[in-house]
Amino acid sequence: MLFLSDDEFESYRKLIYAESGIHFTQTNRSILEGRLKERLRQNGMQNAKDYLNKINGSKDELKAFLDAITTNLTRFFRNQPHFDAMEFFVLPEILALKKPAGDFTVRIWSAGCSTGEEPYTIAMLLSEKLPPNFKFEIVASDLSLKCLMTAKEGFYDKTRVVGIPDNYLKKYFDHNESGYRVKDILKARIRFDYHNLKNASPWRNFDVVFCRNVLIYFDEAAQTSVVNHFWDSMASKSFLYIGHSESLFGMNTKFEFVKTKWTTLYKKWV
Repeated sequence: MLFLSDDEFESYRKLIYAESGIHFTQTNRSILEGRLKERLRQNGMQNAKDYLNKINGSKDELKAFLDAITTNLTRFFRNQPHFDAMEFFVLPEILALKKPAGDFTVRIWSAGCSTGEEPYTIAMLLSEKLPPNFKFEIVASDLSLKCLMTAKEGFYDKTRVVGIPDNYLKKYFDHNESGYRVKDILKARIRFDYHNLKNASPWRNFDVVFCRNVLIYFDEAAQTSVVNHFWDSMASKSFLYIGHSESLFGMNTKFEFVKTKWTTLYKKWV
C-alpha cells in the first residue's frame, strides 16, 4: 500500500476538494492512497509528489485522477420506495401542473448517474407510466468519464440486471450469452454528459432532480453549494431526491421537506 506523508495527503486532499468538492478525511485516507497507487502504476510512476505535479499540469490527467478516486456503487431500481413515490406522488403532481399549461414534457436530471442504472430505471418507469400525450427528457451526468462510457454503451452482465422486473427486462433490453444491452429506443431518451457538481449547472427547468448518495462525499459547505445549484436548475414547481441516508436538515437552502407514504423527498415550490 502506498504511504503518503501527512503533507502529501494534505496537498492531495486540498486539490481534490478544490476541483470537485469531494472531502477526504483521515477516516477514508486509505481509499485515496489505494486509488492513487493504481494511478501511479498506470502512469509508470512511483513518487506521489511527481504525480501531483503531473495532475497540476494536465487537465486530462486531473480528470482521470478524479475519476479514479470517486466511488460508483449503483444498481437498477435502487431503493424501490423512491420510484414508488415517483409513480404515485411526484408524477401526478407534475402532470397536474403541466396539463393546464400545455407543457407535455417531463424533464429529469440524474446527477451522479454512475454507470447508468439510475437514468435507465427512470426512463423505463416514465415510458410505462406517463400518459401517451406526454414525452420525457433525461439528462444524466457524472464526474467519471469511465462510468459515462459504460452508461452510454448500456451493456450489463446478468448479475447487474437483478431487480429489473421481467416484463421491463424483455421490453427494454436485448439479451445474448454475454448479458443484456439497453435497446436504442430507451437510450435515445437519455443524454449522458460530463458535469462536475462543484460547478453551476448549464441546464435549467428540470421537474425532478435525482442526486442520491452523492452529497455524503462533500463537506457541509460543498453540500450547500451543490444543493443551491440544483435549486437554480429546477423548474418553479419541482422535486429533489437525495439518498435515504442523506438530509438537508440544518442546511441553508430553500427546499421544503416532503413526507409521502413511500419515502421522503424535497420540493421547490415558488
